[in-house]
Amino acid sequence: MTKHHSSDDASRAAASPTIPTRKDDGARVLILGLGDVGRRFAFGLAGRPEIRELVLASRNEADGRLLAALVAACGDGLVRFVRADAERPAELEALLRRERPDLVLHCASSLSPWLVPGRTDARAAALLAAGFATQLPAQLPLLTNLMRAVRETGLEAPVVGASFPDLTHPILARLGLAPTVGIGNAGMVRARVAAVLRAAGREAEIPHLRVLAHHSQLIPVVRAEKPAGDAPSPRVYLGPEGRREDALAFAGPPLPSRRQLNALPVASGLPAVLALLDPERRLRTSLPGPAGMPGGYPVLVASGRVTLDLPPGLELDEALDFQRRSARSDGVERIDDDGTVHFTAAARAALEPFDPRLTEPLEPARTPERLALLRAYLELR
Repeated sequence: MTKHHSSDDASRAAASPTIPTRKDDGARVLILGLGDVGRRFAFGLAGRPEIRELVLASRNEADGRLLAALVAACGDGLVRFVRADAERPAELEALLRRERPDLVLHCASSLSPWLVPGRTDARAAALLAAGFATQLPAQLPLLTNLMRAVRETGLEAPVVGASFPDLTHPILARLGLAPTVGIGNAGMVRARVAAVLRAAGREAEIPHLRVLAHHSQLIPVVRAEKPAGDAPSPRVYLGPEGRREDALAFAGPPLPSRRQLNALPVASGLPAVLALLDPERRLRTSLPGPAGMPGGYPVLVASGRVTLDLPPGLELDEALDFQRRSARSDGVERIDDDGTVHFTAAARAALEPFDPRLTEPLEPARTPERLALLRAYLELR
């Protein structure tokens, strides 16, 4: 029988590659995937003094070149577009060997995470009820291709992932392919809490704000509604002593759960990207998937490394148990040591009337096949 949830999750907490010292004239950053999130990151990074050159990569050459020209006009740094198809590992290897970026920001996915929420048909509703993990085949394959290319080329630069890092990163960690860290999710929850503290005149508490959170809790936080039933809520810790004030996660006004919400993972992720590029910068924040761990954690970004910054009294085993319980609301029952994902009974029940194959155990190598099944289920070309 295949084992699952090995103790390797704990050992990954201290494992994160150190990046090469930043060049005196700035760094070269590669953004792979130019959908809404990738575009927002490009504009956010344009003209930053830490960055010598932005390299924008996607397979849509016409749109990519226009975007590069616009981003270049918005800052004073160099911006180039290069065509690369993330579905073709050989193209990614060639891209990394040629560009040798100082940081890679992965923003590519096979389907937009906003596709299903934007539909009102019964099939989409069932997929939403089953949990976002059923859309894993749209998030994992391209990131897997990138991380294999990173390994093949020996690239030592950090890789920051925006594709469901709470789940894709621990799967890849079991294959020895973990990205450095993710953005969004826990970082977005922390940003929401920080805004609440500022509005209440409690800015002085933000430097010691620590948030333990999971992707499954993001929409409840955005809607300012606690998760239903006994599903875990984000944990909010304040002060050096780690005083709990979890209600702050739901104290802000409701936000629109639409594509414009992409502004939040970018705004909360930009400081982490810049801290990874500057070995003299120290940043305390919360980020998902550090060193292949499940869910999101308080972290310290310093000296080109990402390490856990858990509050006093919170042991790593307790944090990992919180993440495993939280993942059930995304439809994840467990992850085997070989990366196979097993779905919850609730997820299976939601899709049983439509296509139960979508919730069969999913091996990482079978995700392209499952993606084809998912596209057929959604009646996409």
